[in-house]
Amino acid sequence: MPIIDLKIEEKVAYLTIKSPPANALSSKIITKLDELLTQIEKEDKAKVVVLQGEGKFFSAGADIKEFTSHQEAAEYESLAENGQRIFNKVEHFPIPVIASIHGAALGGGLELAMACHIRYATANAKIGLPEMNLGIIPGFAGTQRLPRYVGNARAYEMILTGEPISGKQAEAWGLINRVFEEDVFQNEVHNLARKIAAKSKPGINRIMKLIPYANTSQFEEGVKQEARLFGEIFGSADAKEGVSAFIEKRAANFQDK
Repeated sequence: MPIIDLKIEEKVAYLTIKSPPANALSSKIITKLDELLTQIEKEDKAKVVVLQGEGKFFSAGADIKEFTSHQEAAEYESLAENGQRIFNKVEHFPIPVIASIHGAALGGGLELAMACHIRYATANAKIGLPEMNLGIIPGFAGTQRLPRYVGNARAYEMILTGEPISGKQAEAWGLINRVFEEDVFQNEVHNLARKIAAKSKPGINRIMKLIPYANTSQFEEGVKQEARLFGEIFGSADAKEGVSAFIEKRAANFQDK
């Protein structure tokens, strides 16, 4: 079975993450996403992409167990940089990418959703960056993209507490475009995609080039620093304790080291 399925219907490319139960973003999934985006762009058959998760979640985070196979800060920094590069490709993709969020978008899952151009979610979806609960920090540009949508004060609150908010709250804060109840959610996502696909592709392409000019020049420097500090923090004793506690399903006992 593919870890990400690609289906194109009516000029809409549907990318479905298929890694039950949580659709955790492993390196293989992130690399496959990169490959499929390249394929979509090369084949030139779609005018919009819908990114979604199979099963109960959009994506409940990065693959934490995979992280434990690394040892050096440089390895973690490289891991963060690779994820940042591919998520940056999503953000600068020449056609719009819609994140279809149900269940949860946590950690790396939210970082991926924030790289998309439009986010629709179910009202009760859990949205957050819980990395601090594991003694680590976001590594796929979460510290840089989240303040764009919710402002600095709310970004500090969400990241430092590690507590998720609902899809409804995320909509009120500007992180999610619109929320819907689960029984109509998929139809609303499909309707949005079809509306965009009905537009002229040359026009779509130019809008996709223009809107990113609104971003500040500090973003690139910010993601570089995030990758460096992600690598640095992953070597700490508290990070080892936090990750172990997460895997063992127990409360972490941080020693501030």
